[in-house]
Amino acid sequence: MTLLQKEYNDVAYISGPLLFVNAAADLAYNAIVNIKDGSGRVRGGQVIEVSDEHAIIQIFEDTRGLDLATASVSLVEDVARLGVSKEMIGRRFDGLGRPIDGLPAVVADDRRSINGQAMNPASRAKPEEFIQTGISTIDVQTSLIRGQKLPIFSGSGLPHNELAAQIARQAQVPGSEEPFAVVFAAMGLTQREVSFFTQEFERTGALARSVLFLNKADDPTVERILTPRMALTTAEYLAFEQGYHVLVILTDLTNYCEALREIGGAREEIPGRRGFPGYMYTDLASLYERAGVVQGKPGSVTQIPILSMPDDDITHPIPDLTGYITEGQIVVDRGLNAKGIFPPINPLPSLSRLQGNGIGKGKTRGDHKNVSDQLFAAYATGLDLRKLVAITGEDALSETDKLYLYFANDFETYFIGQGGQNRTIDESLTVAWGILSKLPQSQLTRLSKDTIDKYYGTKMDEMWKGNRV
Repeated sequence: MTLLQKEYNDVAYISGPLLFVNAAADLAYNAIVNIKDGSGRVRGGQVIEVSDEHAIIQIFEDTRGLDLATASVSLVEDVARLGVSKEMIGRRFDGLGRPIDGLPAVVADDRRSINGQAMNPASRAKPEEFIQTGISTIDVQTSLIRGQKLPIFSGSGLPHNELAAQIARQAQVPGSEEPFAVVFAAMGLTQREVSFFTQEFERTGALARSVLFLNKADDPTVERILTPRMALTTAEYLAFEQGYHVLVILTDLTNYCEALREIGGAREEIPGRRGFPGYMYTDLASLYERAGVVQGKPGSVTQIPILSMPDDDITHPIPDLTGYITEGQIVVDRGLNAKGIFPPINPLPSLSRLQGNGIGKGKTRGDHKNVSDQLFAAYATGLDLRKLVAITGEDALSETDKLYLYFANDFETYFIGQGGQNRTIDESLTVAWGILSKLPQSQLTRLSKDTIDKYYGTKMDEMWKGNRV
């Protein structure tokens, strides 16, 4: 770190978390600075805009009590950096990478720019290895592939935090001896949510293989912008320098985007859709595109961003732009949640565009893809019949229609509603076959005769029945 003695004393004015400094054209974009006031208090900040007239600095802390007449700005570092080390695994940090677990600061092996480096498209390897989350609806129907970015679309009040914690503790690469780690970054958390994640990771032992970055709702807005970049910088180091396969869980991206909007308003930028800055697509892409597998490198970075859709509106700018950048989505359903089903993931609007790359014989199981297609078709038919029953009553249905109706109920109760169980992919497929076997063989049009002969009639173990937590 290079410290410069030069100070900039011509502070023009403060607008929210932004400080405007005159005659500071030699400050560099993204540089880290200290702001010192007359009482000697020092606050951190980052340069976000430089022109001939002034530099704009985002302050990482509260600006109350900052006196313009006595404030001065000094350069600390040319760009925001994070000290990274393998010893970060098992530790908890705040949104700026400072320890909050009562342990000493990590001795860094390297200091890296949190903005990362663009991944050369020619060096990207094709994602084609299955990651098992232990959640049947994800593993069977919207499979997560190593190196993929697969967001979870949720809504206010839905249990996406509980789902994130379950994925964090259960995720693994089956049959692989390669090291696996989870980097978990949460933005805009309430104190209750901080306590939940801390206790959940410690209670289940997931903390032993995880790195946590926790940004609270009462932390400065600017810190929320840096938190996912701190997490991804850590993930890239563990993956491409230490050989780990890293799963990055980012929650809640909606809080991150609202922080972008707040800062954009303070900078008096021209707003885009619903007041969000016009560059939000580019900003989100700079986060999501840091996932991938690099040829010649042993590790990988896989992302599960979680965002809560305002008013459950999937056309809202945040999920809309996310959908353009990522490779599918997992949709948390309010109707399923109202029935007490957990995790309430609706497979019909959910999609994994890379699923075909990482499943099948030699990867998961030979019948995986066809079982997934058959479950999707049968469940869609069952839901259509539910709507018909609401009008005509169940007596108007044929016997086969009634079986589809019962299938939809069993599918939600036993397959989707697994509670806190951790199922292997074989166990998930066993549950699937147990439910499919209640349909006539003639209705299983997406399954081959050999596959039906082999698996039809599979019985579910009693432990897989009901909503177990």
